[in-house]
Amino acid sequence: MNAKKPLRIDAHQHFWHYRSEDYPWIGTDMDLLAQDRLPYQFQPLLEAHGLHASITVQARAGRDETAFLLGLARQDRCIAGVIGWEDISSPELAEHVEQWGRNKLLGFRHQIQDETDPSAFLAQPQFNEGIRWLQDRQYVYDVLVHERQLSSIQAFCARHDKHWLVLNHLGKPALKEFRKNKGAFERWREEVRELAAMPHVTCKLSGLVTEADWMRGLCLRDFDHILLCLNTALEFFGPQRLMFGSDWPVCLLAASYSKVVSVTREWAQTRLSVTEQDALWGETSATVYGLTS
Repeated sequence: MNAKKPLRIDAHQHFWHYRSEDYPWIGTDMDLLAQDRLPYQFQPLLEAHGLHASITVQARAGRDETAFLLGLARQDRCIAGVIGWEDISSPELAEHVEQWGRNKLLGFRHQIQDETDPSAFLAQPQFNEGIRWLQDRQYVYDVLVHERQLSSIQAFCARHDKHWLVLNHLGKPALKEFRKNKGAFERWREEVRELAAMPHVTCKLSGLVTEADWMRGLCLRDFDHILLCLNTALEFFGPQRLMFGSDWPVCLLAASYSKVVSVTREWAQTRLSVTEQDALWGETSATVYGLTS
């Protein structure tokens, strides 16, 4: 009998019908993003790199975003699941979430990085009550912050340990600063160490190429810094709490999909056993998000 092939998942990517008013974070220097980005454009990339499916993640606030992504997921077997958006502080959270049903809705995310005061946002009693409700029902919460905001999420992550929390983009290390300031790396490293000490916090190896100075073009030193971040993630989280994510199409600002995959793959082949590589490329995502093959 043939052995079952391991699941291969891109755990972090986005789709959208582009309208400038819906995506204000897409600037005038981001023409590659200021256009529709849909499954028919993405599926050939998955297949070309031996990946079976992806987890698509919200890229704007609003329930319309969740409806849009779940609509795509119902039509596309390559979308393993959706990380949507909800007003988690709403007294109608339960009613709103139950309207979606469980089919392919894996969890939720909010752009905490865009909040003026992330600590105050995460300390709201209604928000914390909503997170507890979600965790009790096995919904995952994806945590999106910049490196400079990592300290603001530690207490939040420590409070909510009944289900998985997922740190997006390795906490967005300030790779631009790494070129000139070694202290920037050390600061990020210590913040990540604190989060990784919590066993319910996992991490996506995603979004790193666009944290470098992509407008000037990535150089060999930038890729050295990316490898340094990957090594740090492995040191603190261990191989069983890491998952690959491309952050397509945002990654295209800095590098091709092929380059993003190959950097991670070449690193993994030198640092991880075959079993550990299987975890990185899909088994951890399946465990954390409750996916079935």
